[in-house]
Amino acid sequence: MSVIERHAQTVRRSSQSRLAYEAFRWGIKPVVMAAPINGQSFRTAAMIEAVAGLRPQPTGITRERLQLNGFSAEVVRALGRARPLADGTVLYFHGGGFMCCGLNTHRPIVSSIAKRTGMSVVSVAYRQLPRTDFAGSVQDCVTAYRWLLERGVAPEKIVFAGDSAGGYLVFQTALAAIAAGLPSPAGLVGLSAWLDLDCTTKFAHSNARRDVIVTPAVLVELGKYGAAVDGVIDSASSPINGALAGLPPVLLIAAEGEVLRIDSEVMAARLTEAGVPCELQIWDGQVHAFVSVLPGLPESRRALADVARFIRARIEQVVVAQSA
Repeated sequence: MSVIERHAQTVRRSSQSRLAYEAFRWGIKPVVMAAPINGQSFRTAAMIEAVAGLRPQPTGITRERLQLNGFSAEVVRALGRARPLADGTVLYFHGGGFMCCGLNTHRPIVSSIAKRTGMSVVSVAYRQLPRTDFAGSVQDCVTAYRWLLERGVAPEKIVFAGDSAGGYLVFQTALAAIAAGLPSPAGLVGLSAWLDLDCTTKFAHSNARRDVIVTPAVLVELGKYGAAVDGVIDSASSPINGALAGLPPVLLIAAEGEVLRIDSEVMAARLTEAGVPCELQIWDGQVHAFVSVLPGLPESRRALADVARFIRARIEQVVVAQSA
């Protein structure tokens, strides 16, 4: 099964994209590099979600708040298209390094997916550092998946999607669910996904210096807090080392210059070796997780159109198979 690798920058890079790149290069990266990963940084990071709640909210959607076992979630639907969950649902896991962001920060991308697909999107506010470790976050995401299954949503009607740390959760949740005897979802979407907690290859890659948001050093520190036992991270904690053969078709999107690009490339190769269909898109001149961080960019809108296409194809193929 071959991997489709498409360098998606087929038109001139937009002026909005160039401005965003420089803003992150000179305004965000210095802050990320200077900030230590400690109790104070966790408290400061938590404010991002609160501030995001003060900005104007996306229009043309409805929202339904859910309270699950120790965490919350939100069902987002396009206004006037309140189809039941059983017709097709996207389970979305937000990024934020397992320490920040949530329903507020990621409502724009979640709303876009809901509008573009016409399906319900369940955005999961899983527990994060320092409340729990990475495994605890995975547990919450599996709980959200069980919640859908228990309400009669067929696994063939569910697609997992997520960005950055949420991309980690997309794969690790699918692997954990399958290991627990649950059925596989219909598809997986990883946007700038963090898939390998071992950062050895990232330090050696040229993008270790080019990325304008993420650094390997920050990833190492987060991994120590969230996944290390006695200072050692079990290789099984990385989705890239999982039993991939049982996974459904995958769409991976990454920026050409980001440090996590290598994770998507290695995962795509391993999925192919395991016989799992995988499409990999590499976008030039974009920042890490550009699709979720800046969903209004022209490039992000084009990428989101591909995300919606993939989701519809995975869920609607069930209808085609049943009518054949």
